[in-house]
Amino acid sequence: MQHNEEYVLKVLEEDGVITRQQIDGARSLLNGEPGVVDVLINDGIVSDVDVSRALAAQAHMDWIDISSMVIPPQIINQIRGEDARRFKVVPVAFGETGLVVAVGNPLDIDTIDSLSFLLQRELELVCTSPQKIREALIKYYGTADEAADVLQKRIGEDIDLGLEIGDGGEATAIDEADAPIIRLVSMLLIEAHRVGASDIHLEPLDKKFRVRFRIDGVLQEMQAPPKRLQSAIISRLKIMTGSMSIAEKRLPQDGRIQVKIKKKPIDLRVSTIPTNHGESVVMRLLDKSSLKLGLPELGFFSDDQETFERLIKLPDGILLVTGPTGSGKTTSLYACLNYINKPDRKIITVEEPVEYQMTGINQVQVNTEIGMTFPAALRSILRQAPNIIMIGEIRDLETASIATNASLTGHLVFSTLHTNDAPSAVARLVDLGVQPFLVASSVRAIIAQRLLRRLCAHCKQPGELSETDLRALRIEPGQLSEAQVMKPVGCDRCRQIGYKGRMGIFEIFEIDDDVRHMINKRSPTLLLRQRARELGMRTLREDGVRKVMAGLTSAEEVISITVGDVS
Repeated sequence: MQHNEEYVLKVLEEDGVITRQQIDGARSLLNGEPGVVDVLINDGIVSDVDVSRALAAQAHMDWIDISSMVIPPQIINQIRGEDARRFKVVPVAFGETGLVVAVGNPLDIDTIDSLSFLLQRELELVCTSPQKIREALIKYYGTADEAADVLQKRIGEDIDLGLEIGDGGEATAIDEADAPIIRLVSMLLIEAHRVGASDIHLEPLDKKFRVRFRIDGVLQEMQAPPKRLQSAIISRLKIMTGSMSIAEKRLPQDGRIQVKIKKKPIDLRVSTIPTNHGESVVMRLLDKSSLKLGLPELGFFSDDQETFERLIKLPDGILLVTGPTGSGKTTSLYACLNYINKPDRKIITVEEPVEYQMTGINQVQVNTEIGMTFPAALRSILRQAPNIIMIGEIRDLETASIATNASLTGHLVFSTLHTNDAPSAVARLVDLGVQPFLVASSVRAIIAQRLLRRLCAHCKQPGELSETDLRALRIEPGQLSEAQVMKPVGCDRCRQIGYKGRMGIFEIFEIDDDVRHMINKRSPTLLLRQRARELGMRTLREDGVRKVMAGLTSAEEVISITVGDVS
């Protein structure tokens, strides 16, 4: 194989992947013995993908990225697991003349001929890297232990440093046969926390068991465990909740898992629902560290932050946070409560469910099965003489009426509504049945918000706005003189995406006497919006533009998340 290695080194040098000095340095360590390529790979100078591409070029063979493929079972079943492992190959498709097989070393003709003889059929060969072959063998033929090994290698830490299960989990001794599944599920949770996922989606499909993480609001597909481990993984998660039934697979179930990952407490809300191909599981990761977010971390610029701080210090009235599901409303409300949580104030929340446990705050869990509804809880807590009340969501007239009355009797009320912008919240309350004069006299301010992905601080680079972006964002060329426009690039820290973390954009609508008069007259939302603009309200898109100009996010992100302003 000496001539093969020399050819590979020549190709890598010609392609600019390595230099002659690096080759000579590796060769000097071996005293002329073969193995230079292995030394270069181990030192991180080249990757096995670079080497396999060079081998494919020598063999005049196509190179493919097998990790990005979804290979159906009817293809995988063409080669038995033990044979695929022995020959280090993975079937990928049916070709024109035979079975298309991915190999890691296309120059190993003897192995390929032996496989062809064993299968008694023609083979069409494509090349991929040996590491991708190993991962695919685990993905399609592997065991739970091997699947966990892949995750653990990616995390790069021993599992003993990772996950501790809370009160719900380990009531009985672990059966040795179950240990690989337990380890696999633990590694899955650790990996989700490591990459900053907010949700884990385990979805049984016809041919595979798909795993997706929601990272910064975007679902990303992850390495899937073998389909045959589906039932065992779901059962393990149910056991960890301590409350969900393993036997019940026909009805939706909900549960909660409390774990510590690297000594950090994490709550997981678990939800299952039966589908055609098994139970679909969604787990929401609730990281209590987000409770300590200050207002700047939410994405407020200093001027908006001053306005917000002034509003949440008001003695009474309603402060509404609006936006669609997943726009960060709850996180903003918790940050408010954290900011004003002082020993001289009594704060009570009514939530469904209580997502975060907060020290010093009385939190009430809604339970409709026993009659503990939002209105019932609110009526009771008013007798507890609170200063500040947080209502998870105003969703009906009774809840809205109690919130309104509470605000008029000297309480400061925080709550959320599902509307697209701030002025629309007025119409929403009136549609629920609240009298306009009550809305006008109780609501102090309405804040609409969305979440944008932040550009990765480690790889973002200066960029320019296209003519299309300038028109869409209504930016005049003269405004760009002091702008710091940046663009996404991608690096290892952001998983090659270019974005890492999220921040809010906000629309703050303060209710003044003129607006109250307009609400009393049932003025349409368009007129309320025009008046809000006259009062200085920035729209969501305008706040997004400020963050584009400051180099915090991209124009594409703002355009995709917000709608154009009404003239």
